[in-house]
Amino acid sequence: MRLLVSVCAILGLAVSVGAREPEPVADAVILADDLPRLLSDYRFFRDDAGWQPNGGVVPYRLNMPLFSDYAEKYRFIYVPPGQQAKADGDGLLDFPVGSALIKSFGYQLDGKPRLLETRVLLHRADGWLALPYVWNEEQTEARLKVAGARIPVRFTDPAGRERSTSYAVPNKNQCKECHALSGAVTPIGPKARNLTRDGQLPAFARLGLIDREPVIDYRVPLWGEETASLNDRARGYLDVNCAHCHNVDGSASNSGLFLTYEEAMPVRIGINKRPVAAGRGSGSHDFDIAPGDADGSIMIYRMKSLDPGISMPEVGRSLVHDEGVELLSKWIAEMD
Repeated sequence: MRLLVSVCAILGLAVSVGAREPEPVADAVILADDLPRLLSDYRFFRDDAGWQPNGGVVPYRLNMPLFSDYAEKYRFIYVPPGQQAKADGDGLLDFPVGSALIKSFGYQLDGKPRLLETRVLLHRADGWLALPYVWNEEQTEARLKVAGARIPVRFTDPAGRERSTSYAVPNKNQCKECHALSGAVTPIGPKARNLTRDGQLPAFARLGLIDREPVIDYRVPLWGEETASLNDRARGYLDVNCAHCHNVDGSASNSGLFLTYEEAMPVRIGINKRPVAAGRGSGSHDFDIAPGDADGSIMIYRMKSLDPGISMPEVGRSLVHDEGVELLSKWIAEMD
């Protein structure tokens, strides 16, 4: 319990130490063949509002988070009792059957955090299953929305700008657009190289959540870490925001554009690379990345667009990530 409290303290989450121990996580619900209608059916949280993680549900933070219309995210890992995730190198942790990844999305509204949705990835015997749950107005329950949802929201972004958007909760099939690798749903976030902040990996090893503290050859820089090189920050951003599709086994593999952090060939990253299929998505530009010319690069053109046929990423955002565009534009502008 002390280790769970310490991890929560590291991540800025509260845990009620004196509270009566609730029922444990419902392992049978995670493994069942049906689709649970309520988030509370899993018993991932001690409270109705989804803030207090239950025993065995461990919060974590990514070095470089995925951009989702400036939503704040609260992430948790659950591994069933007596089992461990396997850590080998700096890639994705290998979670046993019965595990779950829980991610809540919300905004600071009226001076306090408000959750809009919670997505769960359940590792069942036949593979991973992704399901979205939408929170009610009272913030007491989240209900399964297989068809997704749209939620109007007004908020202030990190730069102090007033924003409004129709926040998109993905439908069950849209989850596969990002989480499908070689046709199978898989986690994309908890890679060891993106989990090095705040002493998380040693804490996970002490908790027994993972079988060892992995050796990290290279880590993804923290978002906003100005001491990291511009190249590392840009490559880390692409790895997290684009590489789940743009990899050799991803849904965008036919593009020939591979944006994983470990990719070493400049042309496969997009440098002086012509698009496989020219169209309006190219914006009449010649190269995915035109060194020294950010505004003449297809990558920046598509990141700045909100046109559904042009914008990249294709799902998961309805706003332009101005800070991400700025980071990658500077990276391209400084290329020889």
